[in-house]
Amino acid sequence: MKLVRLRTTLYNIKAQLGPGNVLDSSSSYSTATRTTTREVTNSLRKGSSMYKLYRMLSPMGDPNDSMVPLLDQWVEEGRPLDMEQLRVIVKKFRLYKRFSHALQISMWMTKKSNFVRTPADVAIRLDLIAKVQGIEQAANYFNCVPEKLKLPSVYIALLNAYACAKSAEKAEIIMQQMRDRGLVKKTIDYNSMMNVYYQTGNYKKLDSLMHEMEEKGIDCDKYTFSILLSAYAAASDGEGIDKIVAMMEADRGVVLDWTVYATAASGYVKAGLSDKALAVLRKSEVLMMHNKFSRAYDFVITQYAACGNKDDVLRVWKHYKQNLKVYNRGYICVISSLLKFDGMESAEKIFEEWESRNLCHDIRIPNHLIDAYCRRGLLHKAETLIYKAQLRGTEPNVRTWYLMATGYLQNNQSEKGVEAMKKALVLLEAGTRWKPSKECLAACLGYYKKERDIEGADYFIKLLTGKEIISADLHDRLLNNIRNGAIALPLGFEPTTRS
Repeated sequence: MKLVRLRTTLYNIKAQLGPGNVLDSSSSYSTATRTTTREVTNSLRKGSSMYKLYRMLSPMGDPNDSMVPLLDQWVEEGRPLDMEQLRVIVKKFRLYKRFSHALQISMWMTKKSNFVRTPADVAIRLDLIAKVQGIEQAANYFNCVPEKLKLPSVYIALLNAYACAKSAEKAEIIMQQMRDRGLVKKTIDYNSMMNVYYQTGNYKKLDSLMHEMEEKGIDCDKYTFSILLSAYAAASDGEGIDKIVAMMEADRGVVLDWTVYATAASGYVKAGLSDKALAVLRKSEVLMMHNKFSRAYDFVITQYAACGNKDDVLRVWKHYKQNLKVYNRGYICVISSLLKFDGMESAEKIFEEWESRNLCHDIRIPNHLIDAYCRRGLLHKAETLIYKAQLRGTEPNVRTWYLMATGYLQNNQSEKGVEAMKKALVLLEAGTRWKPSKECLAACLGYYKKERDIEGADYFIKLLTGKEIISADLHDRLLNNIRNGAIALPLGFEPTTRS
């Protein structure tokens, strides 16, 4: 089962929940390692010597470049070294996802005689090792840490690393070690293990953890409920969603915001419960009006579209424009949503509005209309959009030309389709997960066969091999197939979809 990520549905608690995961390693729940941008920024005083050190280190962009020579130079020049401020620098690099450099500084600090390692240092180091070197190295580091430093924050850092690695069994061993040491006492400890089960799809085990918390008299918090709600949503479990929403509404300690009902709506939509989805979307909409957060509008619009409510999409879009400045993401959201209803006229009107605003031109926006035009055989309209984009200095991308290729091929304009496909392949980066469909490639090869254009076929097949769409050893086989009047694609060729 593909998991629903909280990055989409619980965006406004991003400071607590890391990108792509319910809990982003130790930064999410460890009180020792949890920091915000403001806290880190305020900790480095402008004009101080350590701020100058940070300014000296920060331009080094390549994660493979070592910071050690610069740090050594700083010490050799007799400049002051404040370990607490160095910890802040580590957190700052980590906050901006410069994990390799943060790890280098952390390791360099350990070698200094005046450095006293704390559990917080260990938790952050473990998190960084997991991100840079992998989970096995992080586990090895954990095993070498003295027992006196293995406080809950360190265990939680490892649990969260196992969540990212989707290693439930190993996480369970660590959780049991925490129980044996009497360290499982707080909600945060259970949240970390719940995250492991959520990330690995072990939803049934979430109930056993909830039962354990109840037996120990440990209350749930917003993040516990968020994990449970997202798990039920991922499993399309309408009754489970009902239960968690009711619990959150009844818990005075939980402050409800738009994300709670948005997550519930997403789950109801997946479960085919449109009426329930609409009911919670109304609640989400009321709450989101209290904050100026564009992604809230984006999400609610897409969910109304998923429920089939065009009028609600347009109504929320109107409020969106009244309350916030709308950027490209908002236009992508509403245009793609309207096209789900075959709402071409409304989508075109909003597209014209986007063009008139002279925002940064993003080819993804016209691509949505190009896709719709090609599906309807309105190829002239699609060509006009590309021409207008190029006049504005926006070049078509791989998807643009692939959409045009499929449109041409489906409407018996094979020569134009092949030319568009070649343009798509030229722009495609080698090794990209996306591949054109079998049907599209077969149509292109069929064109070369029909035209008896062996030279053109050779160039086309070389593009396919050069972009790693097919293996090099299939080149001659494909070319021989075309020479012999066959257009079959090689056995084992399975195109994937763009992620």
